[in-house]
Amino acid sequence: MAPTDQLFASRYRLERRLGVGGMSTVQLAFDTRLERYVAVKLLAEHLAEDSGFVARFRREALAAARLVHPNVVQVFDFGLDETSARQYIVMEHVEGQSCAEILRERGHLEPGEAVNILTQACRGLEYAHRNGVVHRDVKPGNLLRSRDGGIKLADFGIAKASEQSDITKVGSVLGTAAYLAPEQARGEPTGPPADFYSLGVVAYQLLTGRLPYEAPSLTELARQQDSSRPRPLDEVDPGVPAALSAAVLRALNREPAARYENGPAMEEALWEGLRGIAPPPPTSTATVALPAGDATDATRALRARDSRTKAAAATPPPARRRLEPLAEERRPRRPPARAVAAPAAAAPTTRRGRGLQRFLMLIVILAIAAAAVAYAATQAGTKRTIELREQVEGNAEKALDELRGLIRDNTR
Repeated sequence: MAPTDQLFASRYRLERRLGVGGMSTVQLAFDTRLERYVAVKLLAEHLAEDSGFVARFRREALAAARLVHPNVVQVFDFGLDETSARQYIVMEHVEGQSCAEILRERGHLEPGEAVNILTQACRGLEYAHRNGVVHRDVKPGNLLRSRDGGIKLADFGIAKASEQSDITKVGSVLGTAAYLAPEQARGEPTGPPADFYSLGVVAYQLLTGRLPYEAPSLTELARQQDSSRPRPLDEVDPGVPAALSAAVLRALNREPAARYENGPAMEEALWEGLRGIAPPPPTSTATVALPAGDATDATRALRARDSRTKAAAATPPPARRRLEPLAEERRPRRPPARAVAAPAAAAPTTRRGRGLQRFLMLIVILAIAAAAVAYAATQAGTKRTIELREQVEGNAEKALDELRGLIRDNTR
C-alpha cells in the first residue's frame, strides 16, 4: 500500500499478524482515533461473495458487540473496508496467549490450572447465553489468557453466521470438527448445551493433552460420538482426580439435555471435582442411561444415587390425615340456653299442682257431707236434724278454715 493508504478502513494502522485460520487472519492494529491497540480480524476475501453470510455476519457481530463482561473479548467495531473489499471485526486486544498456544508449548496443564481456565470460560458463556448469544465455536484458539491470568472468550457470533454458508463449511467446520457437539455434527439446530460440550472437549484436552475423539471427518466424528464414550480422563492421566473426570464426561454426554443446564452448574462441578467430589446426577432422565462398560467409580456412584432418587420418587406419599372431623370432635358442646334454669322453675309448678288436687278433694268431701245431712233429715225428727246440722256446720267450718289456709299457702 502507498504511504497515504496505510490506514485500514480509514482508521486502523495494521502492524503485525497475530494469527491465521481457515476463515480469517488476525492483525494487531493501532486505532488512530482512540489511540489504543486493537485486534482486527480480517475475514477471507471469498466470504464477501456470499450475501447471505454477510447479512448474518453483520447481525451476529452487532449482537456480540453488546456483550461486555470480564470473560468475553469485547467487539468495538465491524464493517467493510471499501479499498480491500474485506469484511472485518475490531476487537479488544488481549496481551497474552491463547490456550492453543499454551497446549503447543506444554502439552497439557495441571488440574488446578486447567480448572481455573475452564471456570472463567463458564462465566463468559453464562453471560452470553443470558443475553441470547451462543458461541458455537468454543475451542482452545478462542480462549485467550491475559498476562494477569484472566480468560476471555473470543469470536462470538461468527460461527453462527457461517453455519448456513456452503462457502465456509469446508474452511471452518472441518477445521474445528473435534470440538463440535453431536447435534452440530449432524447439522441440527444448536443452543447453549453445544457450547458446554465444546468446553468439555477443551477441558479433556487441557487435562490430558489429547482429544476425546480422533476423527478425520465429520462422518467419522458423528459415528464415534454415537457408538462410544470417551475414555475416562483419570485412566488417560492418573493425575486427574476421578471426580473431575466424571465432571468433564458429563459435559461430553451426547444428549444435550444430559449436560450442564447452565454455566454456574458446570463451574461448580469442576471445582467440586478438583476437590474429589463427584458431580450430582443430571436432572434429565436422558442422563441416567450410560453405556455398559463405561462406568468408573464416579459414574457407578451416580447410578446408585439416581436409583435411590427414583425409588423415593416412586413411593406413594402417606395418606393425608383428615383434620376437619377431629376439630369437630374436640370442639366443646354448648349446653341449651335454659337447661340450668329449668329445674328451679319446675318446683313451684309441682307444688301448685299438688295443692289444687287437695282443694278439689275437700270440695268433694263437703258435697258428700251435705248429701248425708239431707238424707238424715228425711229419716229423723226435728231435734235430731238440729243436732246433725250443728255437727255438720262445725265440721264444715273447720274444713273451710283448712281450705282458706291452703289457698293462702298456694297464692303466696
